[in-house]
Amino acid sequence: MRISFGCSELSSIGNNFYKVEVSWRLVLAGKIVLIMPYLQISMKSVARMAMLMCVMGGMTLAAAWAGVTQQQVRVWRQEMRGALYIPTPLPALDARNHGSFSPVPGVIAERVTYGTEYGMRIPAIIYRPEHVAGKVPGMVVVNGHGADKTSWYDFYTGILYAKAGAVVVTYDMIGEGERNDEHQNGEDECERMVAMPGVPQRMGGLMVTDAMQGVSYLRSLPYVNRKRIALLGFSLGSFVSVLTGAVDTDFHALFLTGGGDLDGPGGYWDKSQCVMTQSAPYKALRFLGDRGAAIYTLNARRGPTFVWNGTDDTVVAIPTHGPKFFANLRQRTIAMNGSAKNVFTTHFDPGASHRPAWVLRAPAEWLEKELRFPNWTPQKVAEMPVINIGEWAKAHGVYLDDGQRRLNRDAGLEALAAGVPGLKPSQLDVFSMSEWKQKRGKLVWAAWAEHATAAAVRENLRVGHDVPEK
Repeated sequence: MRISFGCSELSSIGNNFYKVEVSWRLVLAGKIVLIMPYLQISMKSVARMAMLMCVMGGMTLAAAWAGVTQQQVRVWRQEMRGALYIPTPLPALDARNHGSFSPVPGVIAERVTYGTEYGMRIPAIIYRPEHVAGKVPGMVVVNGHGADKTSWYDFYTGILYAKAGAVVVTYDMIGEGERNDEHQNGEDECERMVAMPGVPQRMGGLMVTDAMQGVSYLRSLPYVNRKRIALLGFSLGSFVSVLTGAVDTDFHALFLTGGGDLDGPGGYWDKSQCVMTQSAPYKALRFLGDRGAAIYTLNARRGPTFVWNGTDDTVVAIPTHGPKFFANLRQRTIAMNGSAKNVFTTHFDPGASHRPAWVLRAPAEWLEKELRFPNWTPQKVAEMPVINIGEWAKAHGVYLDDGQRRLNRDAGLEALAAGVPGLKPSQLDVFSMSEWKQKRGKLVWAAWAEHATAAAVRENLRVGHDVPEK
């Protein structure tokens, strides 16, 4: 038996006694109500405890069930943006077109840039139907470590869903592709450690800002339906995307794969060796209390979320963060949200590991339901042929790394077939090499690190913190 009062959970341990498990703080009418974990109480004490909690906060029992208030949601969003140094308002978009090409009949790929923090630019490839009628859905792909807009799943996703009738944004995350200091792919330059206090948190904030700017770009297009935009996040991108969905209400649906398992103090995300992009930004959000439930509650107030993981995904600890972990997280989120409305749902792919699952049929069916693609129907998606990604990559000369070539990773995906060719990285660059060399100061990691370090030094001096010597 489990009973939730919105701030605690009670589990039967036999003989009519219950264990109270509290993993987050509750603020009632401005007062913090603290309950020590693992209290053992009799059943008749349950109602007394609930009433006491409400009286202490000056609330009615009905109000305690209502979940966090909209005012608290606004405060948390503000505090998250502050903790990660996400600019308010966002930087000017200043989108510029740098040419286009047609990778397959009926699809146009546009080379664009748009603005981000410190006056820097994001290079992106935008896939869209050649002929657009009316308002169409939009999607933003947020990559995992080592991936950029030239990675197989970026251009495959772009062409697949552009054929469905959507506009798809794929972009280089900081430190990759045209935003890498040496114009290299798969380098994980974003993880280069900058020891200045405040810089790792700024890295997390930059990644959220960049995802938000992708949404802003879609919203700037007159033919995109602003109410039918989705974010797709894989691996590191799942972490960035779930934070983005917590602070940004300008998109509708969120699909997470290879992650989303937001745990507590000292857990996977706090201990991640990816300090710059994961552990430092996640630790900066400890003020939320139960970070997982709070972040998913903020997402629920935005719109629907689907979390898809492989049961054998050891990259993000799914063997220990499986159905039971997510069921518990979901119940805590429902309690905090005040209802199950828009609280995330999950799927576990038996035997699968770490891979971008949104090219599969079932995720595409979910996206079709949420976005209503002009060229697809539920029946059409159900009847579409599939193609094995490992065989497709081999046939078209598409690069997969050693991990991706495993059958429980990318190579084993049975993706919806869309006649996607193998595109070369040079086709997916926005700039020629000579142009890139001229513009690199507005693009690459080193330039961002210089700006971010200077901003952190100013902030540390302002608040009286020590500034490490270089």
